[in-house]
Amino acid sequence: MTDNHQVNILFIGDIVGRPGRNIVKYYLGSLLSSEDNIIDFVIANVENASHGFGLTEKNHNELAGYGINCFTSGNHIWDKKDIYSYINNSDRLIRPWNYPKGTYGVGYRIFDVKETKVAVINLLGRTFMNPVDSPWELIQNEIEQIKQQAPIVIVDFHAEATAEKICFARFCSEHKISAVLGTHTHVQTADEKIINDYTAFISDAGFCGAYESIIGMEYATSLKRLVTSIPERFDVAESQKLELNAVQMSFDAVSGQAQSIKRIQMIKDISEVTL
Repeated sequence: MTDNHQVNILFIGDIVGRPGRNIVKYYLGSLLSSEDNIIDFVIANVENASHGFGLTEKNHNELAGYGINCFTSGNHIWDKKDIYSYINNSDRLIRPWNYPKGTYGVGYRIFDVKETKVAVINLLGRTFMNPVDSPWELIQNEIEQIKQQAPIVIVDFHAEATAEKICFARFCSEHKISAVLGTHTHVQTADEKIINDYTAFISDAGFCGAYESIIGMEYATSLKRLVTSIPERFDVAESQKLELNAVQMSFDAVSGQAQSIKRIQMIKDISEVTL
C-alpha cells in the first residue's frame, strides 16, 4: 500500500524502435503486476519508438496498452506523417511546448493521479538544436498558472547540451518545478540529484533498446556516416541484449517537492524477455 501523501512516478528514457518497445513491455508487465509495485504514474519518451524515428498511431496504441500514462517526445515526433492525423485526439501524447503557436498537439497535460494532479511539460533545448521559442520565457511566464492547477510538475527537457540542461533545471528549481529530466542524447548520466532541496534532476534518463548498438542504432551505418560525413540512413540495431534506462521518483502530493530520485538500468538477454 502506498502513502497517500506521496506520489511515485516512473520516467522511462527514449524508447528506440521494436527492441525498445519490447524491453519496456517486459519491464512494465513485470513491475505493474507485482504485489510490491508502488508506481502511481508512468511517463515515457516515445519520439523514437517507431523504426527509430517518430511514432505511428499503431505504436501509440500499443504503448498505451503497456500501462504508460503519458508520452513525451521531442524533435523527431514529426517524422512519421500519420502523427498529424491523431496527435490532436490522443489523451496522453504531448509534443514540445516551445514550438510556435498553432502547431499540432499540446505542449503539456494535467493528469489526475491518486488524490492530486500531475502536470507533464515537454520542452526543447536551443543549444545545437533547430530554432524554437524560448523555454526559459515559457517557464517564466506560464508556470504559475500551471502550478495553480497541479502541485507536481514534471518537465521532459529534450536537449543536446549538458550545461543547458543543468542550468535550466536550476532555473526551474527557483520556480518550484518538481522534476526536470533530460532526454535526447540516449546515454544515462550518473548525476541524479535534488536541486535546491526541491527539484529532481538528471541530465539524461538514457534510452530503451538494443544494448549492442550506437544509442539504439546499427553500428555499421553509424560508422559509415561518421567516417565519411555522407548522410546515411540509420537503422535500428538488433541485439542479443536489450537495455532499459529510467528514473524512479517520489514527490510530496501537496507541495510537489521531490523527495527522492533513483536511476534504473536493466539489461536482459533477448531470450529472457517473454513477450
